[in-house]
Amino acid sequence: MASEHPRHAFVEQATEQQGGLPPQTFPINMYEAGDALVIVAPMPAVAPSDVTIEVEGDRVVIDAALRTAAPKDYLLHEWRYGGYRREIPIPAGYGGGGEATLANGQLAVRIMRDESGGARRFQPVAP
Repeated sequence: MASEHPRHAFVEQATEQQGGLPPQTFPINMYEAGDALVIVAPMPAVAPSDVTIEVEGDRVVIDAALRTAAPKDYLLHEWRYGGYRREIPIPAGYGGGGEATLANGQLAVRIMRDESGGARRFQPVAP
């Protein structure tokens, strides 16, 4: 079933191009800085428009669409281009507004301290 949202359609198409491979996970660093929770992660070969960050309750979900699925005859193939997905539990008290940047293959997400807990979705910008 195709999604009506253009971004979701892109992700679905990219997933089909991957041959049914699940999105890959990625490492993160997380720390507190003042009134914000900061999450930093490597995201090679991904553009800001490919990434969606959703803060929902006690977790953050970061999704990134596949950037290219062009088949190649690799001599050595140790990593692949997205799609990426990671669900990250966050400490209590965070869940306010957020912002993110993506530059030089590094995603930096800031989530503000807030007890309201409503779902929030945003995309990174290039600095």
